[in-house]
Amino acid sequence: MSDVLKKYTSLLLPSERLVKDIAALDGDIIILGVGGKMGPDLARLCKAAIVKAGVEKKVTGIARFSEPGLREELEKEGIVTIKADLLDNAVWDTLPKAKNVLYLAGTKFGTKGNEPFTWAMNTYLPSKVAEHYKDSRIVVFSTGNVYPLTEVYKGGAAEDIRPEPIGEYGQSCLGRERIFQYFSAKYETPVLIYRLNYANDVKYGVLLEIAKAVLNEKTVDLTMGNVNVIWQGDANEFAIRSLLHCAVPYKILNITGPENVSVRWVAEWYGAYFNKKPVFSGEEAHTALLSNATESFRLFGYPNTTLKVMMEMIGEWLLNAGETINKPTHFQERDGNY
Repeated sequence: MSDVLKKYTSLLLPSERLVKDIAALDGDIIILGVGGKMGPDLARLCKAAIVKAGVEKKVTGIARFSEPGLREELEKEGIVTIKADLLDNAVWDTLPKAKNVLYLAGTKFGTKGNEPFTWAMNTYLPSKVAEHYKDSRIVVFSTGNVYPLTEVYKGGAAEDIRPEPIGEYGQSCLGRERIFQYFSAKYETPVLIYRLNYANDVKYGVLLEIAKAVLNEKTVDLTMGNVNVIWQGDANEFAIRSLLHCAVPYKILNITGPENVSVRWVAEWYGAYFNKKPVFSGEEAHTALLSNATESFRLFGYPNTTLKVMMEMIGEWLLNAGETINKPTHFQERDGNY
């Protein structure tokens, strides 16, 4: 096993903080949308934390499982899997219930030109989930895209900033939140709205996209000049631990790293790392899509993985021709067209 793969694998292990919280959490865990970018590692992290805590809990992952072999991999690791299209009304009579639900199902990529499906996934489907799991705790994955662009000097939008999503993707995500908020009040369902941006892994994310552009001598757009990033493993950990903070009628929580990261600085750092000269276009705007995540740090502490470690790992991964996922974040978009 290469050094970079060893380092990457070590960062997928549960922290002591997670093990302590999983031991305090009662009931089994269901992950809806386990087949996406974050879902498989989230399920694995759940299972590993449960084993390390020495407690009895079942982890069930539900998805369409369009990726060949994924379902079999998860089953081998002790995760129960159910193949289902959640938009099919017929499946809801067959789906199990559990005390804890992590809701990851949704769509972003390819939103432009496919708006009806986006709204069905992001706004219609939540009503089915909220009804079926009205007696559960539900952590609802959402996005910082529900916020307006804010002046960089303000340090990002906090949870009390009024949502003003730009474009139909962000609007549909706010619709998802509103549906869960409605049913949380109706049924007294404990809910936490988990506004995440941007999760990063060696295989995908903003940092990888900038690094690949520099390595391949492609242009880096500076118009969205600042971003927030967090390691996927930390985002997954915080999601699991958020089950202990679901509230009635609901709690909103921003999830990201502590820095407002300069896109130019990241590109120049990778330029030095790869011995390449970054190619830039545009100029930094005075506003950006940024979130203030200080409330999450109060609850969970700071992320385990620092920005520099993320950047170094991604750089090593690319130099070692590691596999990547072709699902761009479109972080450069300022008009909401994804």
